[in-house]
Amino acid sequence: MVIDTSALLAVLLEEPERPTLIAVTAGAVLFAPASLPWEIGNALVAAIRRKRLTVAEAQRAWDSYESIPLRLVEVDIGKALVVATELGLYAYDAYMLGLARARGLPVLTLDTELSAAAKMSGITVVEI
Repeated sequence: MVIDTSALLAVLLEEPERPTLIAVTAGAVLFAPASLPWEIGNALVAAIRRKRLTVAEAQRAWDSYESIPLRLVEVDIGKALVVATELGLYAYDAYMLGLARARGLPVLTLDTELSAAAKMSGITVVEI
């Protein structure tokens, strides 16, 4: 399955959805666009700036991220740009959908807009 930033952050930051996300992904092969580490890093820095995390907490979250077995895949950015503009998404969300579509995989996300766009595009969404 394709896992997005929102789902990974919920695990890394020990959000209430964490146990369910871990259970749903147990034994699954997790795919993500190659841009995912940058997205995670950006989200952690944003959390530090908002005083939601300390630098030490963000570093622990990053260390945890690095222990998650992910298959990072290059995506076709040209196709993703078309999807993003057609569906009114950010490019990063279109990368997720493009990967899911190209590999015939479901998407695991906590992002309601991405979930709706995936469903509208005929992509299966793993419900949490």
